[in-house]
Amino acid sequence: MERTNFLQANSGRLAAGVAVVFWAAGNVMVASFDLPGMQIAFWRLLLGACVYGVVMAATGRRVTWATVRLVALPAMTMGLEIAIFFTALQNTTVANATIIGTLQPIVLLAVASRRFQEQVTGWLFGASLVALGGVALVILGASSEVVWSPWGDFLAFVAMLLFSAYFVFVKNVRGRVDTLTLQTVSMAIGAATVFPLAAIDAGTLAVPFPSWGSWLFLFALLMVPGTGHFLMNWAHLHVSLSLAGLLILSIPVVSGLGAWLVVGQSITLLQGVGMVVVIVVLALVVRRDARLAIRSSA
Repeated sequence: MERTNFLQANSGRLAAGVAVVFWAAGNVMVASFDLPGMQIAFWRLLLGACVYGVVMAATGRRVTWATVRLVALPAMTMGLEIAIFFTALQNTTVANATIIGTLQPIVLLAVASRRFQEQVTGWLFGASLVALGGVALVILGASSEVVWSPWGDFLAFVAMLLFSAYFVFVKNVRGRVDTLTLQTVSMAIGAATVFPLAAIDAGTLAVPFPSWGSWLFLFALLMVPGTGHFLMNWAHLHVSLSLAGLLILSIPVVSGLGAWLVVGQSITLLQGVGMVVVIVVLALVVRRDARLAIRSSA
């Protein structure tokens, strides 16, 4: 039993790590697409609900009203977070939007210690502060870019708060619903939540139907950051909330590099130093978490 728990913890860390890489790649994809962020969020969520719904039907799973009520709060929160964050990505730089999102670990560390009785030590808190210092270096390095926008950064901050709440809500229900059902119901309710916002954004009750080329992009978006949500939803049952939150700090590094390669946004020396700091700290945090898991299983 102890060995099984240890293997699940390792798999959880791996799944959470891959999830944040997929999210980072998705940030770059959204920033380079010309469809409005609200509409991207709505159509991606609706497409995801259909795709995962087919998978659920093929595997014989059924959704009950009890499950819908259980998943409703995290689902609505996820839908709003995706819509607002996608909009933020199109109003500020990829680096700024994701860096603001990395304030999430501070929120989650506080919640983890009080709500889930996780042991948040001085070392872990100090490591998070050092990592945030690295994030601050990236912010300073990006602040001179002409596409910086206070409105976009504000939207990113709101999205960060919603994403933090989503992590907590999913952690609350994850033990009572399987990952596939959670993903499917979340996307369906999320699409319904975002629809009014997408309609207002489009100025019409009928949200414009995407072109066939746009559908290919939406499917790619579902497969990359959408799969990131699936992996993290699974990992929530096997990793601590504090570790999952700290792994978010790697998103600006991956997104910044991706934006440099794909979108053409520059990375200054100061940003590069900040990225190195973040990577080193996260490597130490994950290594420490793995050692604690080994001691626990022993």
